[in-house]
Amino acid sequence: MQEVLHGSTLPPVRRADRRSLLIFGAKIAGAVALVLFIVIERPFLPSRTPSSSSNLRAYVSGFDSPTYIAAAPGQPDRLYVVEQAGTIRYVRAGRIAGTLLDIRSRVSSGGERGLLSVAFSPSYARNHLFYVDYTDRRGDTRVVEFRSRNNSAILGSARQLLFVDQPYPNHNGGQLQFGPDGLLYVGMGDGGSGGDPQNHAQNVADRLGKLLRIDPTKPSAEWQVVGYGLRNPWRFSFDRATGDLYIADVGQDTWEEIDYRPHDRLDTLANYGWRIYEGRARYAPGSPTAAGDLVAPVSVYSHKQGCSVTGGYVYRGERSPQSVGRYFFGDLCSGTIWSLRIEGGRAVDLRKEPDRIGQLSSFGEGSDGTIYAVSVGNGRLYRLVG
Repeated sequence: MQEVLHGSTLPPVRRADRRSLLIFGAKIAGAVALVLFIVIERPFLPSRTPSSSSNLRAYVSGFDSPTYIAAAPGQPDRLYVVEQAGTIRYVRAGRIAGTLLDIRSRVSSGGERGLLSVAFSPSYARNHLFYVDYTDRRGDTRVVEFRSRNNSAILGSARQLLFVDQPYPNHNGGQLQFGPDGLLYVGMGDGGSGGDPQNHAQNVADRLGKLLRIDPTKPSAEWQVVGYGLRNPWRFSFDRATGDLYIADVGQDTWEEIDYRPHDRLDTLANYGWRIYEGRARYAPGSPTAAGDLVAPVSVYSHKQGCSVTGGYVYRGERSPQSVGRYFFGDLCSGTIWSLRIEGGRAVDLRKEPDRIGQLSSFGEGSDGTIYAVSVGNGRLYRLVG
């Protein structure tokens, strides 16, 4: 594929000039169409649903600005879909069956703000605890724990785990995921504007532009920085079979990237390069912060192929044997979906999938390892079937 590169070197190339602003989930009054990101000077490509020969099939419709998909341990028959305005609804038997959470009164929604993800405790079947990342009414990030009863959140059980002041309305990150170590991870964007003007991402003492983790079962636990140099990690995930980490980091003007960290390096601090590098290209003058390992992307693609990467999962389901072990990801604007494999720490066998989903906002993983995807453009949930 042209303009899609692999490898691990970070050569000094040119600095990009144009600064783009991503606007997430904007609604036009009186319009039905929803848009996840608008890139200034870079229009959307037309939304298109998968063809009859594709591997993804439309599964459930009717969601409002879906931003994420998750499954809860102990509930193999349910799938949860996060909606930007502040609700989480669940799917059962192929239809929307109810609402787990409604915190619309607490959420600032619009632009890149909103309710951005959910993660269920590994012991959810016993403790009924789950965690959400959202921007509050002032636009700041909060990670909050809730307890559920009869599949409905107890709003009075809210316990805040993290508060981060957001200097700008974009680049909030927002992904939550439990890792193979049982800890809760959160991805934080660099705080917004364009080009990370305060250089938050390379400042290891700052929580912006970071991958953080905590043990939420310990009241006195502190957040630990395990990765930095991130611009806007729009979805990261752990391979359920190996524990390896994959991060999709949204680029500035030219390059989108996929980062990879093997399970045995998760306890070693990683610097993913931004804002010194965008993808593998030089972006800003100076040198990256020396703390930890400088990690180059395993795969990048240029803005000739899209404009904003949407990270996914390594497939570990049973519906598509030929897809087992492949990491799926896509692009918001072009709707293109790719998959690749990792061998020896390098990306190999990159392929463009036959599917194309316009305004692809997120992937998700079911209890059985099935991969799902949602479009913020049409509010549909898709399922990988073969």
